[in-house]
Amino acid sequence: MITVALAKGALLKDTVRRFAAAGLDFSAVLEPSNRQLMVPSTCGTARALLVRNADVPVYVAYGQAQLGVVGYDVLQEHQLPVAHLVDLGFGGCRMSVAVKASSGYRRAADLPAHCRIASKFTRCAEAYFEALDLPVELIHLAGSVELGPITGMSEAIVDLVATGRTLKENGLVAIEDLFHSTARLVGHPLALRLDAGPLQTLVDRLAVLSTALPQAVA
Repeated sequence: MITVALAKGALLKDTVRRFAAAGLDFSAVLEPSNRQLMVPSTCGTARALLVRNADVPVYVAYGQAQLGVVGYDVLQEHQLPVAHLVDLGFGGCRMSVAVKASSGYRRAADLPAHCRIASKFTRCAEAYFEALDLPVELIHLAGSVELGPITGMSEAIVDLVATGRTLKENGLVAIEDLFHSTARLVGHPLALRLDAGPLQTLVDRLAVLSTALPQAVA
């Protein structure tokens, strides 16, 4: 039986639709009354694990799921040993550096050395500013990082930006992008090597669909 780790939240509906188009119906996870965390497909040949976004690559890396769907941002932040298989194209957003609109900063390189940067994605932020050769102090926040510049705790933030509405409503502006993020299909390397055919067939179907279907734009 194929086990797929599905992320709760913004990616879930599009993920379920994409798997349905590939022949696996996990629509039960979308039912408001559903409280199960492990849900079989309607055909009984696969099951879905409903987990937090950041936990998807963990379940795949440890072999509890052969496949998973998660944002590229999570893969970049956690750097777990999973196989990157297909860019599914939906869930588009940007990982961006943002500052107060009134700050006068227009590029990340304009930020002063040793300034404070707030982020949920401190590994991504660290790699980015190291590449700029700009030493910064990173502050890890689990909640609304926009409060960092608003309260004066940080000079800037590194966070995901989709429409930019939240930034605008809080007086912030994105000044530079680290990378573009979309939903990715990942797999357990050993499971893929030992696969007798069904797993690769599913991956191939999802790859074809991701090429053929219109892609979301951030």
